Parts: sequence; structure tokens; C-alpha cells
Amino acid sequence: MRDLRVPWPVVLAGARGHGAWHLENIRRLEHAGRVRLVGVCELRPLDDEELAGFGPVRQSADFAGLLDSTGAAVAVVCTPIPTHTALALAAAVRGVHLLLEKPPAPSYEEFRRMADGAAAAGTTVQIGFQSLGSHAIPAIRRLIAEGAIGEVTGVGGAGAWVRDEAYFRRAPWAGRRRLDGVDVVDGVLTNPLAHAVATALALADATAAEDVSTVETELFRANAIESDDTSCVRVRTAGGGRITVAATLCAHTSGEPYVVVHGSRGRITFWYRQDRVEVRGEGAGPAPATLHGRTDLLENLVDHLAGRAALLVPPAATGAFMRVVEAVRTAPDPVALPAPVWSPAPGESADRRVVHGIDGLVALAADTLCLYSELGADWARPAPTTFTTR
Repeated sequence: MRDLRVPWPVVLAGARGHGAWHLENIRRLEHAGRVRLVGVCELRPLDDEELAGFGPVRQSADFAGLLDSTGAAVAVVCTPIPTHTALALAAAVRGVHLLLEKPPAPSYEEFRRMADGAAAAGTTVQIGFQSLGSHAIPAIRRLIAEGAIGEVTGVGGAGAWVRDEAYFRRAPWAGRRRLDGVDVVDGVLTNPLAHAVATALALADATAAEDVSTVETELFRANAIESDDTSCVRVRTAGGGRITVAATLCAHTSGEPYVVVHGSRGRITFWYRQDRVEVRGEGAGPAPATLHGRTDLLENLVDHLAGRAALLVPPAATGAFMRVVEAVRTAPDPVALPAPVWSPAPGESADRRVVHGIDGLVALAADTLCLYSELGADWARPAPTTFTTR
């Protein structure tokens, strides 16, 4: 039996880009005596400055070989989306537990292959939706149960971000729906603003795959890419609930994404990156916003492995999100928005495109639970594509 007082040996696959955040988090937990970085899997090895503060760390582009040579107990995978399933299964067959960055897979079939393979091997997988570690989520659920906003009538989500052309050139798979015949599905709602979708589903109590009945999609792109950068989806749950999430990477001004729970007597707004919650009763102004803590998902994973905590984001808790990914994957390719609908961002040296009026439209979709085509956007044609799970 493993000595639970000894830090858990960890291998990190993908240590640059967003992976740099994981590297810093592992450094924090190593200093706290919780984990120990024993290996880094990167195509280009990290230099001494990037590894400052760590002890001896093996480096290799061979993930499986690195797991074997280091004796890792846990792996953190933050690599291109199409590699997730293969790397997760390589860890599983070696008995290595996993923190797998979102989205967990580019298709529902790959997701099931990953989750079923890990379960068969007896390994634990935590999916990296950090917002689902927020203590605001159970607090909001308590407010709903106490009747703070009456009967829930739906959940909306909104994300308005700005990204320039360089963002879509950061990697060969960026901005792609598929690459070399392999699914990627790097759309605005499936990757950069995937947390808005996953968090909205969580607050609607619709996280399992079987909770989803239909998914309507409207996918558009202003940039010269293959995937969507301005989209919305509406999920109908098996219990009759509605969840609408709208997002863009072509906003005029970048804003904090949020999820709003609509009730018969008010609403609750959750800015999930800030762990900030605001309750507004019917006919009243908002109550003072409350700030909540957050449990780190790697820390939760090692606590779970030590028998001290329930796992926060197992694969089963992301089944509904993967139904949305599958709906986006199987939908017709995103509609290219004509030039009159967008323009270059004024006064900026970087090449960035702005969809006219999209900031307000994203907010309106979350407010009304309507799709772009239902809100009078002339460019939002044709009608939405509906994906049915049954």
C-alpha cells in the first residue's frame, strides 16, 4: 500500500501554453508537500529557468516511456485535443491516475473509449473543468433549493472574448474542426469557452449524458478558420429544462463570462472565473455580490486518491458536455460571416475581427434563452441544426 504521507509523483504532458499554468500549480503543490514533479513530456524540453524550484525532472517526448521510467502515480495531460484519449489510455494501462484537460475528447465515441478504458483499468480520471471546483456551485444549488428565485425556468451562459489572428495560428490544430482526417473540434464553445457550457449544465443539474435530450446549434465564423468563433447552443434536457449558451471570440470588448440561472421570482448570476455570485429578486435590485473559494482539481484528485475527498469532476459528470461537443462536431461546417457583418478592430495593430453588435447579442441570448436566429440577427441563417441523443 502506498504511504500517503509521501508526495505523489507526477508527470506533466504539455508544459507550455496553457500547460504553463499546470506547471505553476504543480510547483505550488510541490512546495506544500502534496506532489512531486518527476517528469515532463514535451517536444522541446523545458530549460533550467522553466524548471526552477523543482528537483531532478526527467524529460522526454515519449509519454508512455516517461511514465514507466519515473514510476509516476499521477499524470496531468494538457496536450492537443486529438491526443487526449490515447494518452489517457496509456496512463490507465499503467495504473496511473489522471487530470485530463478539457475538452476531454473531440467526439463522444472517443470520450466513451477513454472513460470506459480508465474504468476497466481501475484508474481515476479528473476532467479539468476548474470552474466546477468553485464553492459557488454548491452555494447556488442551496439558494435554488431554498427557493431564493422561485422555480427555475432555464439557465443561460454568455462569453464575449477577443482573440486576434495569432491565436488561431498558435498551433496546427488551432481553429480546426479536423486535422489530417482526425477530429479536433476546436470551436468557441467546445474549447476556449467550454467552461461556460459545462458550468451552465452543472447549474441546470444536467451533467450526465442521459440528461441531454436535444442540442440545437448555430455555428458561425468571422475569422478565416475552419471552426466556429461565434456560436450558440440550446440544450433541452430529459426533464424539460432549457440551457442556452452563446459565445464569441470576436467581441468589441472582452468581458467576464458568466452563467445565469433564471427563476420565476428572480435570477442568480455566476461569474465563474471570479467565483462571484449575485442574486437578484423579482422587482428588486441585486443583493451584494458574494465571493467564494475554489478547490484545485489536482489537489482534489490526490485527496480523493488518499481517501479524503470525493472526486469533483469524474468523466460521468461531463457526459452532457460531451453531448454538446458531439452536436457541434456533427453539425454542418460553420457559416462564414460576410464582410459587412464584421470589421477589423479599430485602432489595433494586431489583426482582429469584430462582429458588429455581438457583445449585446451574446448577453441577450443568455438573458432570453433564445438563439441568434431568434433575436433578429440577419446573418444568423439558416435555421439551427438539431442533434438528438435518442
